[in-house]
Amino acid sequence: MLKIFKIVALLEGVSYLALFTNMLVVKPTNVAFYKALLFPIGMAHGILFVSYIILAIMLKFEQNWDWKKFGIICLGSLVPFGTFYVDKKYLQNV
Repeated sequence: MLKIFKIVALLEGVSYLALFTNMLVVKPTNVAFYKALLFPIGMAHGILFVSYIILAIMLKFEQNWDWKKFGIICLGSLVPFGTFYVDKKYLQNV
């Protein structure tokens, strides 16, 4: 299950960056294209975000993480590049 979590974390981080890129780069130049991309990117990111949190909760009990580590891992999904940091710092040695 940890391998699945690492894959979901990577995909969640990439989708978060795609959402920001769509907002910061595409929107100012082409609003129609921005609106066309917003739903599929946003939906993918939403599904991956919920999956990330559910898997983190399941792994908290399976891996016996303490609450601090669990909190940092969950907060990593809210910060750009956070999931990449979590993977490097907390999931490499597991």
